[in-house]
Amino acid sequence: MAAMASLYRRVLPSPPAVEFASEEGKRLFSEALESGTLQGFFNLISVFQTQSEPAFCGLASLSVVLNALAIDPGRQWKGPWRWFDESMLDCCEPLDKVKAEGITFAKLACLAHCAGANVRSFRADQSTIHDFRHHLVRSASSQDCHLIASYHRKPFKQTGTGHFSPIGGYHAGQDMALILDVARFKYPPHWVPLPLLWEAMNTTDDATGLLRGFMLISRHTAAPSLLYTVSCRDESWKSMAKYCMEDVPDLLKDESVDNVPALLSRLVKSLPANAGNLIKWVIEVRRQEEGGSGLSKEEEERLILKEMILQQVRDTELFRLVRELQFTKQPCCSCSYSSDDDSFTRIAASVCCQGAALLTGNLSSKDGFCCRETCFKCVQVDGDGPKTVVTGTAVSGVNEQSVDMLLPISTLETSVCNSNSSNEVVKYPSRTDILTVLLLALHPSTWVGIKDERLKAEFQSLISTDILHDDLKREILHLRRQLHYVRSCKEEEYGDPVPQSH
Repeated sequence: MAAMASLYRRVLPSPPAVEFASEEGKRLFSEALESGTLQGFFNLISVFQTQSEPAFCGLASLSVVLNALAIDPGRQWKGPWRWFDESMLDCCEPLDKVKAEGITFAKLACLAHCAGANVRSFRADQSTIHDFRHHLVRSASSQDCHLIASYHRKPFKQTGTGHFSPIGGYHAGQDMALILDVARFKYPPHWVPLPLLWEAMNTTDDATGLLRGFMLISRHTAAPSLLYTVSCRDESWKSMAKYCMEDVPDLLKDESVDNVPALLSRLVKSLPANAGNLIKWVIEVRRQEEGGSGLSKEEEERLILKEMILQQVRDTELFRLVRELQFTKQPCCSCSYSSDDDSFTRIAASVCCQGAALLTGNLSSKDGFCCRETCFKCVQVDGDGPKTVVTGTAVSGVNEQSVDMLLPISTLETSVCNSNSSNEVVKYPSRTDILTVLLLALHPSTWVGIKDERLKAEFQSLISTDILHDDLKREILHLRRQLHYVRSCKEEEYGDPVPQSH
């Protein structure tokens, strides 16, 4: 068998680039540091990593930036540690596909948003070199925002084509940007003239026919999602996109629908069968603790917030109307763990398998788990009464994973651990909750096609965010932005998120 040809790095073409570790590179670094345009460099370099696959430049760049911003992924990477790694970024595109083809600008921006970051992206035709320089100076002068560039290597006389890397700093005097190349096996970090970087970004990606560009990634001032999130791991978005953009406008044209219950009934009956897969409730999962039955202060606080938001959903008039439909109509969507009449055992088995899949770092593997045993138990929280935990053992082949799933609940009339009473009130998010949240999260422009002005005004008052509590309003606006991102990502036309005022 013939040996495969191999390479140990490449010589960095210089000019136009200046190697970071060269004497000239060190001088540029020292001067930029003194001028204050290397503020984000140290956070980036502290968590910097080399892409683990030749096509993972986008995933590696995003992992570095997310970790530099200290954004908590909310699920384990390895062992007990929560940490962003390329293997965790499997939401918007299957890793096998990224490994084979790379990732597009739109899907990387969507992925950054789904990972919990605040994202602003600009293709080269949506910006100017002067705007780019302004954004780079601001991000390089801050530790709270980082810039990822999508560019072609050719203008730098480098081998290869499209590439992603974080920008670590800026030298104002020489008008040069510091590229922290995540392909460290190929080229070291290097300074490049900013006009040349702009030229490299102002190139067309053959995979999409769209221009490359740059994105600004920062932290949200508060947790973006506490109870609900949009899931784009499956293909439910395709049917939901048709529903939102084609089916709903057609339904609203029907002038025979003259009251809110009739309108809601039409909307609910027309929902795609997999509509419940689009919006998920955020799973709270942990490995079982040996002999431990209490909640940490962090877990306790998160559960209290989840319960508060869930109650705010159920206090809306829209929830009441949707709930009435659920009791009088056939189920309209499949949500294996959220039906109002699901048994505790069924809920426990499903969430246990999801939790085991989460702890393995691959949510798509949940169908490979079988739940061997489950149990509801109560844990005491100081000053706030009992909380419900689903505990179980999920089995995949010869591997077992024992997990605890923390559920938001209301005050129990009887303990779910010791009674089968029908008076138990476990407030896990139900089908009705998810349908209510979905209707609230659709963009307000969805409803402008209602012909009857009285009905339009009455319906818009039901779905207006102005009447919501602040916590639920933030949750709904976040979901609305996620829906916008996912739609833009699927259409390869990524833009800025829906403004907060909406």
